[in-house]
Amino acid sequence: MFDHLLRDIRSVVDRDGVQNAIPPLDGALSPNDRLDACAPIGDPLPGLDDVIVAKDGSVYVSAGKKVLKLSGNGLGERSLVAEFEGDAGALAIHPDGRLLVCVAGRGLAALDPARPSPRWLESADGRGFAGLTAVTAAPDGRIFVVEGSTGRAPGQWRHDLMEKRSNGRLVVCGPDLGNARVLLNDLPYPYGVAVSADGKRLWLAESWAHRLSRFALTANGIGPREVVAPNLPGYPARLHLDAHGGLFLGVFARRTHLIDFVLNEDDFRKDMIETMAPDYWIAPAFAGGSDCLEPMQIGGVKALGIQKPWAPPRSYGFLVHLDGDGNATDSLHSRAGGRFHGVTGACDTQYGVVIAARGAARLLLHTGELR
Repeated sequence: MFDHLLRDIRSVVDRDGVQNAIPPLDGALSPNDRLDACAPIGDPLPGLDDVIVAKDGSVYVSAGKKVLKLSGNGLGERSLVAEFEGDAGALAIHPDGRLLVCVAGRGLAALDPARPSPRWLESADGRGFAGLTAVTAAPDGRIFVVEGSTGRAPGQWRHDLMEKRSNGRLVVCGPDLGNARVLLNDLPYPYGVAVSADGKRLWLAESWAHRLSRFALTANGIGPREVVAPNLPGYPARLHLDAHGGLFLGVFARRTHLIDFVLNEDDFRKDMIETMAPDYWIAPAFAGGSDCLEPMQIGGVKALGIQKPWAPPRSYGFLVHLDGDGNATDSLHSRAGGRFHGVTGACDTQYGVVIAARGAARLLLHTGELR
């Protein structure tokens, strides 16, 4: 009871405190419908998760347990590259040309066209990986991966948020996947990692902290943390470099005051976890609005059969472009009533920006300016 009283006093005295302040969408992040105007690429891809482009222009996508290669006119042709026992997630291209794939429940697979089977990274500091969420490679060959939550598979991300966990890891290993060691522990669901184009900095996106940070790369690891964006308006997902030294940051859902309120109500949240199916929790979602059992979020309801685009969203489509210093310069949105929610990754290709909208299970192509 005393804890609840202190919390309520803090919320009155410090009304604009970090725990309550969700920044507005303005400037380069102003709401628009540009994501809904993007052209879908091919048929839906159930389980769509990430997309990456190789140096030769080849485009790879992870969906379910498969990794596919896109080719042909408008990237409409798909061929199977690999299939795994667990879900294929984050993708990256190593400087030597290997395709790096995060596989749920096992670890990191390095696919080499010259080898019949992949090499694996399955543990660090004696502990196996429950689910790696992002991977990147430095010009010197070092590989950096992040694990969103130790002990929780990627599909259990809602549990991780509602249990208020903060036990993710940043891991580095050599080009041969050997000598893996943990650089950072106790991270609040790291979901994105990328090495800058000049190879001097490591970028890190942490979802539950709504934070974007960078670290100087050193010969032995990383330097001190520098927080670039301490309070993002959504839950950041993966980071991929663009073709001009900037970055694409997927934001898989918007923050809302209702969800932040629930995160402060321990008794309610405990009962919700124990008695309700995760799809119906008051929590962010990759997609929503199609089930009458979903929680209504005040104004987030339909009017005359139409979902209000300005309503507090349970799911949202949001891709941010960052310059080389981490400043937001542009963004694409699919608002509450839009079609393409749950953006988890994007990459720059010769055809335009290819975007993975996981909530809609659709690959999208944006051909306009985004930088």
